[in-house]
Amino acid sequence: MCGSGIVDHMHYRDAIIWQKAFDLAETCYRLAASLPPFERYGLRAQLTRAAVSVVSNIAEGWTRESRRDKANFLAIAQGSLAELHTQLLLAIRLGWLHEASTPSALGLVDETSRLLTTYRRRLRD
Repeated sequence: MCGSGIVDHMHYRDAIIWQKAFDLAETCYRLAASLPPFERYGLRAQLTRAAVSVVSNIAEGWTRESRRDKANFLAIAQGSLAELHTQLLLAIRLGWLHEASTPSALGLVDETSRLLTTYRRRLRD
């Protein structure tokens, strides 16, 4: 990301933050498949859309020229990540997902959140 201390010429697919978010999206798709069939257009759809939004906004932000644009897309990704985290916690509370099956997803949420926070701070400095 230009001018932010992040390697300018790096492709977004090489960025650790994108890789973590991509792994998170894949994990969420696998978890969503285990949700009840009646949630096909409810929580399952919301969960997968939020997961895709996180990684997609990181990719789009990575390719933007201005710091402001980059920061905006990372802020959107951070919001989608909070949405995704909430949906995972709700699925656990409803008994549709078990905490034993979600540590990878919850860990990736935490890692991605920390990376997003770090990159957003670098853009502000």
